[in-house]
Amino acid sequence: MSQNTAQGLSVGARPDSPPMPHLNNSPRPRPKRRRRPWLFALCAALVAAGALGSAFAFTSVTDTQAVLVVIRDINRGETIEAGDLSVVRIGVDPTLNPVPGSQMAKLEGSRAAADLWAGTLLTEAAVTDQLVPGQGESLVGISLTPAQMPSEPLRAGDTVRIVTTPGDQGEVTNEDPVTVEAIVVGVSLVPETGETVVDVSVPEGDAADLAARAATRRVALVLDARER
Repeated sequence: MSQNTAQGLSVGARPDSPPMPHLNNSPRPRPKRRRRPWLFALCAALVAAGALGSAFAFTSVTDTQAVLVVIRDINRGETIEAGDLSVVRIGVDPTLNPVPGSQMAKLEGSRAAADLWAGTLLTEAAVTDQLVPGQGESLVGISLTPAQMPSEPLRAGDTVRIVTTPGDQGEVTNEDPVTVEAIVVGVSLVPETGETVVDVSVPEGDAADLAARAATRRVALVLDARER
């Protein structure tokens, strides 16, 4: 082996070993990143959930409507004033016939057709332009047990007949029972007795006779057909 050859080899290097790589400033190739399919799936799920949440919020807002609610107790027959009502935006079943919030100004001067309590939804049936009782009519209250009236709940505006029942001894005559036609104005339950007080509107000429018969408690209420 010549001296030059010996100098060209590194100490301890093998003659047939590959040359050492040159260290220079050239950039090294970046390692390829491993793709994670579950990460893409998670992102897609989050985007979908956000879209659904936005759609639900939009639907919730668009399904609500501005309606009127009572903010002060109003007794039946009292005049409705602007300070008695407020506008709220809620989801309401249209079958309830709520009064739209845009009608507030038009309701001033109207009267309550029934007792209205603060916090209740104002419906069209709860407002009237007429006094109760009206001209030529009288209001009579009749206290009835469950056996003296139908189990079907009564509503304001129902046409009923107040029928005189047999006396204490159960006597029955051949004559037709005395009946008085009336219109239901209000219904209230008395929890202490379990009886129901039905306020009915009748012609002035029948009021005294009906009140006297109701005082004997020998009367029954008959609900006539609602469809006319």
